[in-house]
Amino acid sequence: MSAAFNWMVVRNNSSFLMKRGAHQFSREATNLKGVNSFRFNGFIRDRSVAIQPAKTGKGVVVSTKHYKGQRRPNKRKFKTTINKDGRHTLKGVANILRSGRFEGNTHMAALRKTSAILRSQKPVVVRQRTRAKKN
Repeated sequence: MSAAFNWMVVRNNSSFLMKRGAHQFSREATNLKGVNSFRFNGFIRDRSVAIQPAKTGKGVVVSTKHYKGQRRPNKRKFKTTINKDGRHTLKGVANILRSGRFEGNTHMAALRKTSAILRSQKPVVVRQRTRAKKN
């Protein structure tokens, strides 16, 4: 079925849907922004990407879904773990997205999510306050 038809069925009735006041959010892994919209919904799209933190606590796991192999869902998904430093991880994610020919909006959202995950994995440095000496 077409993505537009699937969106008509799924947009208001999805197990991943969260309604908060006037806003609708989606909790599916392939939705990079978490917004319930046709543009970012990876469940109905032919090509989608999911970026999640690695289980080791360092790096990210990039899962991609391709158009090829629609009748064999097992062979349709690919997972890659990247656990290098920040710059090389972002470069690796960009290369995966470029080789998979993902759209521009997906590309930027994926890089932003990767950056946020890497930032959250850095250790928090607690700075102690020093008091001014009294004379």
